[in-house]
Amino acid sequence: MPSFRTRRRVAHSAEDMFALVADVEKYPQFVPLCQRLIVRRRDQREDGRTVLLAQMTVAYSFFQETFTSRVTLDPAHRIIDVEYVDGPFRHMENRWQFHAVDDGHCEVDFFIDWEMRSRTLGAMVGGVFERAFRRFAGAFEARANKIYRTA
Repeated sequence: MPSFRTRRRVAHSAEDMFALVADVEKYPQFVPLCQRLIVRRRDQREDGRTVLLAQMTVAYSFFQETFTSRVTLDPAHRIIDVEYVDGPFRHMENRWQFHAVDDGHCEVDFFIDWEMRSRTLGAMVGGVFERAFRRFAGAFEARANKIYRTA
């Protein structure tokens, strides 16, 4: 199964970066390949976590697919877990972790593991997905720089 992991140090607090990534409704404005994202359900848990059922449409050239995932926002631990529910993947999961560092910055740890249901589709779009995933962390950092006014 294809996977990608990166860890980046950014000039923003872990809390700010968590909030930025947790604001999934804004993804179509800046996330590579994300054409549309709709939150179908939002449940606040007693333990402080929020669980979203989100439907994302990704598009590139002739390719357009919609998939559903369960997004668990855990602000106490600054972790965001995404579990695949339905769509063109056989398997897809990803995790964001935000680690505070002593100078007010944070390290963003991003991991994604996926496999397309169709081998043909996987062969056609796998490279595009991999390039997009490699750009994800940078897209979020650029968005944080814009929102939090850091160059």
